[in-house]
Amino acid sequence: MRVALVFGGRSSEHEVSLRSADSVRSALQQSNHEVVDIGITPAGRWLVGEGARLMLGSDAVDRIHSGLPQLPDRPSRAALGQVDVVFPLLHGPNGEDGSLQGLLELANVPYVGCGVLSSALVMDKVMAKQVLGSAGMPQTPYLAVDVQELQSARSTVEARIEAVLTYPMFVKPANLGSSVGISRVADQTQLHPALDLAAAYDLTVLVEHAVPQARELEVSVLGHHAPQASVPGEIVPSNEFYDYEAKYHNPGTQLLIPAPVPQAMAARLQAMAIQAFQLLRGCGMARVDFLVDGNSHTIYLNELNTIPGFTSVSMYPKLWEASGVSYAQLIDRLLAIALDRHARKQALKTSI
Repeated sequence: MRVALVFGGRSSEHEVSLRSADSVRSALQQSNHEVVDIGITPAGRWLVGEGARLMLGSDAVDRIHSGLPQLPDRPSRAALGQVDVVFPLLHGPNGEDGSLQGLLELANVPYVGCGVLSSALVMDKVMAKQVLGSAGMPQTPYLAVDVQELQSARSTVEARIEAVLTYPMFVKPANLGSSVGISRVADQTQLHPALDLAAAYDLTVLVEHAVPQARELEVSVLGHHAPQASVPGEIVPSNEFYDYEAKYHNPGTQLLIPAPVPQAMAARLQAMAIQAFQLLRGCGMARVDFLVDGNSHTIYLNELNTIPGFTSVSMYPKLWEASGVSYAQLIDRLLAIALDRHARKQALKTSI
């Protein structure tokens, strides 16, 4: 197939996207698919072909600002209209949040992954929690903070947080991933800077009660009408929690696959992952993250990611590899799901 790979983007997760794209691009080529590279720079410039491929190199930043065209030339634009399917690998806002998916819907082009509604819901952690909570999914106590209110009435906001939640807490941007902008807050002295850090990345801040002695467990989900769940995996971070540094720069972080949990707990995690995926109208893929109380062993649903990290060593594909689905097979299944969904939508009536 002719696959358009979209990567980069105007997000703090830009570099993570490039890593995912590099791995997926190699796998697509090894499976004899033709790849059309579409890179979006941190400034929002769209590059096609060679210009996009330069973004994946070590000197990408210098080359991007050396006079590359802002828009693809006419032959490239014509080629884009002939792709069989689009594989979005834009992590975070402006790509994982439904904006790109909406563009592809308008263009009537098949694409891998969740649709507009699901992407938008999952990206907004507060809205996702409200939907999941309405269905009785177990979650830690939380509070949403509007950044404008925080700036105009900080003391009131901080007092409300302390009235609802107890220390320690986690403070994070409501619309972001890859653990960017997250802080663990042990006491009142750390709350102020943590709120400011999260507010630098988003207009809404999410504050959550920290799970005691938390174990971080993840399950990969694949499919559409009858989604399947992988074996669970566990993350043992090298830092105090699984922050950006622990995820991408510290080799001390361990990924335990499969997770060392009782069979009954593994089955419960898989069932909850599928339920959450369906509640949020998932399609194609999502990684579902859980926190398990180290004392009571209570399971809490933490969040979903509709475009999880996709390097060959990322948790999403590694969990499927441990479940019997290779990296190449996983990509082909995602392409097939995208084409099937598109064909079903094309069969719907668009006029009376």
